[in-house]
Amino acid sequence: MTINAVVFDFDGLILDTEYPRFVAWKETYEQYGCVLEDADWHRTIGTKDALDLYALLLERAADRAHTIPPENEVRATKTARELELIAAEKALPGVLDWLDDAARLDLGLAIASTSPPNWVEPHLDRLNIRHRFSVISCWAEPLRPKPAPDVYLAAIDRLGVDAADAVAVEDSPNGVAAAKAAGLFCVAVPNQLTGQLDLSGADVVVPSLAELPLTQLARRLGG
Repeated sequence: MTINAVVFDFDGLILDTEYPRFVAWKETYEQYGCVLEDADWHRTIGTKDALDLYALLLERAADRAHTIPPENEVRATKTARELELIAAEKALPGVLDWLDDAARLDLGLAIASTSPPNWVEPHLDRLNIRHRFSVISCWAEPLRPKPAPDVYLAAIDRLGVDAADAVAVEDSPNGVAAAKAAGLFCVAVPNQLTGQLDLSGADVVVPSLAELPLTQLARRLGG
């Protein structure tokens, strides 16, 4: 296999936005005497609209004395806390090294994310890596969210490469399924929320990108 491009997931892979979001929701539930379980959150990772967290909060608070504010108020408070936590996060280990290696190897770089561009791009700007990616493929209708392959297919189409010559980097089962359905070789890097999930659909699973340099992977794959 000759690697011509690398396509990265964003949330939980380049930047740990998943755990701050989980913490912000968990704190919101606790404020109203409820519990958000890890298993609840696992249903939301790497896809869209799998779980209505506000509706679940109402359900779990139904037999308690708390009055839950309107959804827009709850989400606004949660989002402010989430952004506060994310602002302290840096790119996850090995990500910058992979980007440097990709530049040296003259590989195309893209993002394939179920999150919207107005979420992904500001974070890439803050990390000063937006310019590294020639393609940002984010979910929007008529594309289907992961685990459907649509954002990956759109990314490789815009990069002008074949799926067989591209590597996907993911952190969730939904992301792995999307990458493989699109025909990409997939490296899975579990984070602190996805480490308990089944990532066996990936071609390679590593604890951190820092433990598998891109140049080493390219040699292993013969390109």
